[in-house]
Amino acid sequence: MDIIRLYNDFNLEYSTEGHRHNRPGWVNCTCPFCTGNPGFHLGWNIRDEYYCCWRCGWHSTVKTLSELLNLDWVYISDLIKKYGINRSIINQKIIEKKEFEFPTGMDNLQPLHKKYLKLRGFDPDEIIEKWKIQGIGIFGKLGSLNYKFRIVIPFFWNSEIVSFDSRDVTGKAINKYQACPAEYEIVSHKKILYGNQEKWNTDLGICVEGPTDVWRIGEESFATSGIQYTPEQIRVMANTFKRIAVIYDDDPQAQVQAKKLIAELKFRNVDAFNVEIKGDPGGMTNKEVKELLQKIKEKWKK
Repeated sequence: MDIIRLYNDFNLEYSTEGHRHNRPGWVNCTCPFCTGNPGFHLGWNIRDEYYCCWRCGWHSTVKTLSELLNLDWVYISDLIKKYGINRSIINQKIIEKKEFEFPTGMDNLQPLHKKYLKLRGFDPDEIIEKWKIQGIGIFGKLGSLNYKFRIVIPFFWNSEIVSFDSRDVTGKAINKYQACPAEYEIVSHKKILYGNQEKWNTDLGICVEGPTDVWRIGEESFATSGIQYTPEQIRVMANTFKRIAVIYDDDPQAQVQAKKLIAELKFRNVDAFNVEIKGDPGGMTNKEVKELLQKIKEKWKK
């Protein structure tokens, strides 16, 4: 579907490749379904022709266009036929895979990286040892992306580094987290779970949003890299754990996603349950984490 022509005709604001919310092959606009920070989170995949919001997940094309354009559903089918399939755009957006590499400028943590960790209540030496993180100073790039002033977080899968994420330490970056570009990943970070597989308890898994949440909760936890989980991640969870406690932030949209994830897991015969907290797991104190884990384990035994 020629989504750009459609958006232009209806005066709908959108962004394309090069914008901070866009990956190659996507056209983004504001999502009408989720709450939270504004931004172009709703993406239209040009090649495969579907909608997906980076915050709240997949949405029906008909329902989405109805909401975006403020039109009754009965008009949408004719609209889709009218705008058809734009093959010239589709053929331009095939991603060429490249050999995996980290950003340039990556080295041991500098004082600004350690300061960030200490302010978050982490012991830098412990995090370096457990999670093999490194830092980037004033210069660091990979492809077209800038990674300056970030902590680089490697993603291990089956004992191999397959991708990475990064966390801004200045508080000034638009994107707090910036992952490895898709063309450089050996395995997409959204098809696996972040954590230490060797330490997981298959009887009970603890699901959180991001790497810093894992660092806080402990090695028995794992992260979905944001609240938008994928079918591949659900399959990994269902094949790994018998029971899962989901601990997402107290943001309303995060809680909506937590409940959706639990429903998906239960459909796959995983005994999943929601654990609501104030704030986010990464911001908890060690004492609060200890008390929370005790409550989870007590509920697990019931």
